[in-house]
Amino acid sequence: MTSTCPSGFPAASGTVTVRASADEQVATILIDRADQLNALTLDLLADLDDALAEIADSPARVVLVRTAGEKAFCVGADIKVFSRLAPEEMWRRWIASGHRTFDRLAGLPQPTIAVVDGLALGGGLELAMSCDLRIAHRRAEFGLPETGLGTIPGWGGTARLTDLAGPSRAKHLILTRRRIDADTALAWGVVNSVADDLEAAVGGFVRDLLDSAPIAQQVAKQLVDAAAAGAPSSVLEAIASGFTAHTADFREGVRAFTARATPQFQGR
Repeated sequence: MTSTCPSGFPAASGTVTVRASADEQVATILIDRADQLNALTLDLLADLDDALAEIADSPARVVLVRTAGEKAFCVGADIKVFSRLAPEEMWRRWIASGHRTFDRLAGLPQPTIAVVDGLALGGGLELAMSCDLRIAHRRAEFGLPETGLGTIPGWGGTARLTDLAGPSRAKHLILTRRRIDADTALAWGVVNSVADDLEAAVGGFVRDLLDSAPIAQQVAKQLVDAAAAGAPSSVLEAIASGFTAHTADFREGVRAFTARATPQFQGR
């Protein structure tokens, strides 16, 4: 059966699935359209948005964003789809859908990790930048090539890349359309870690994240996001510190520190 995307064009294949670990602490989102280098369509964006809404209310403490295949993490928007959109559809559907979904990803309470292998271009890089952390295989490459198509990064790339790498480097990628390798992306602050053994690196980050108190971790994430938006940390940190001081996890953390033991956080 052939489905139809909201624009009226036939929807290409592709799936978004969510898998929880046995203890439900780690949720893994898999975008699978490997035969098209995981290029994104309106249907895939809608499915991803639904998956994120499901995860937000789940017991998961860490969220991994993965894609199928090793050739490309995601090459961005499906050009065959958006090139046929009328201007009002581009405005009302295509750009709005991408922003809505990527903003939901960025706003998840749980820490999120983009697991990047292969090419992360255009909307694929914008997808990765919507996560809190990015761990890349050494063969990964990054770029925002949209100006070569006569358009611009439309799913938050101009802002998120500027936040991560600064305006000069953002202009470098966007205006020249050049790609950078994983080591350069690490030096520029676009990724957090580069590894030859990607799974080992991801596992290490997940263990570190799970060792922290869940409530404090999620509050800290919100504080960093608020500070990036210009909110005064002196006010918000005082409120947040007062809140976390009343949690059972804070008492457990102090107890374990005093006893030189490993804390057993319960998320309450």
